[in-house]
Amino acid sequence: MPYVSFYLICVNIVSFVLFGLDKSRAVRRQWRIPEKTLLLTALIGGSLGAEAGMLCFRHKTKHARFRVGIPAVIIIQLLIGIGLSLSDISF
Repeated sequence: MPYVSFYLICVNIVSFVLFGLDKSRAVRRQWRIPEKTLLLTALIGGSLGAEAGMLCFRHKTKHARFRVGIPAVIIIQLLIGIGLSLSDISF
C-alpha cells in the first residue's frame, strides 16, 4: 500500500504542475501541453491534482471536457478505490 500512496502523490503533483505550466505557456502564447496529456495524467491517478490545478490556475475551466470530465474521473477513481478496499484484493 505505501507504493500506491507514493505513486498517487507523485502523479497528482505532476498533474498539478502540468496544469500550471500549460496556463503559463498559454498566457505567453508559447507551445502548449496537449490536452490529451493533461487528461491522461488525470486518468492514471492524478485527477485530484488536475482538479486543483484547474481551480488554482483558472485553467481549462470553460472546457466541458475538463469541467465535467475531471470530476467524473475523480468519482470513478473513488468508487474503484472503495471497491478495492472492500474486496479481498490487497496491494
